Amino acid sequence: MTEETKTKKEKTWLTREKRPIVIAGPCSAETEDQVLDTAKRLFKTNKVDILRAGIWKPRTRPNSFEGVGVKGLPWLQKAKELTGMPVTVEVAKASHVDMCLEFGIDILWIGARTTVNPFAVQEIADALKGVNIPILVKNPINPDLSLWLGGIERLEKVGIKEIGGIHRGFSNLGEKFYRNRPQWQIPLEFKRIRQDLPMICDPSHICGRRDILQEVGQKAMDLDFDGLMIESHIDPDNAWSDAAQQITPEVLGEMITEMVLREDYEDIQPLQSKLEYLRQEINHVDDELINLLSNRMNIARQIGVYKKDNNMTILQQKRWNEIIEKSKKQAAESGLSQDFIIKFINAIHEESINQQENVFKSKQ
Repeated sequence: MTEETKTKKEKTWLTREKRPIVIAGPCSAETEDQVLDTAKRLFKTNKVDILRAGIWKPRTRPNSFEGVGVKGLPWLQKAKELTGMPVTVEVAKASHVDMCLEFGIDILWIGARTTVNPFAVQEIADALKGVNIPILVKNPINPDLSLWLGGIERLEKVGIKEIGGIHRGFSNLGEKFYRNRPQWQIPLEFKRIRQDLPMICDPSHICGRRDILQEVGQKAMDLDFDGLMIESHIDPDNAWSDAAQQITPEVLGEMITEMVLREDYEDIQPLQSKLEYLRQEINHVDDELINLLSNRMNIARQIGVYKKDNNMTILQQKRWNEIIEKSKKQAAESGLSQDFIIKFINAIHEESINQQENVFKSKQ
């Protein structure tokens, strides 16, 4: 695919004719009545474009609800007939694809647990060869952009034309606030590399709880995402899976109504002129930062020479602890987040260590 093609978005079911594109429905299809009632209530909000429901649910441990299976597909057929909304289902293997195609499912998505496995993605891709159906690909569980892009490339190689990404956050052992840490820089880098592909945000799986869905959904809109995938249930507290992160169709409708949708205004020159002035200021600051970092690494190499000549360890733990504490204090005084400063200083320290290791390896 040429760079020109990558930056040109063709008109598909996920173009900006409407924003946000809203995909909503229960985490799991539980009963026919539940699916149909949810679909009708979502349709009534006039905010939902695509109905979703989990048919097969890959669970971390056995003996938990793993979906109703193929018997739920006719329920989605009926929901589509009642509302006119296209329907989407997660697939994890070739047999899922075959069954979805048999029952006229409009859109498929590949889940995070599947994206992480190239063999599974390839199996799905092979099953889709020669089929014209839109596919959405969720990011893998762990923060690996190459795996995410690779899954999409496998689908493109078998001829799938309509593909989009879904950002659902990343697993992190120490995470306490989110169910899956957003790590926004990863989907933003995805968007930079593949400007031709729409990007959907899944606040439900990022949050894991309903009280911060609006906040995360709004941030996705502020970051110019194309749409949202949100889990909605007629009785969230009694849902058979992921109850805490689901909301009623009516609450979902209110959430979308309250969202602030911003524009890029790239074609309005007065606004862009002011923005360009501010961006140039940032460019000057960035140039200074890079020069300062270059100077810092030069000093780090000199320190490496001194340590090598005097048979000293590269890591001086007491000194490193002092730097961390000093940086935390400066962050508070400068109005910067402590989390950002620690990441920044750690990155600088890691590069300084690398520079000193190179000195130790040199023969001079």
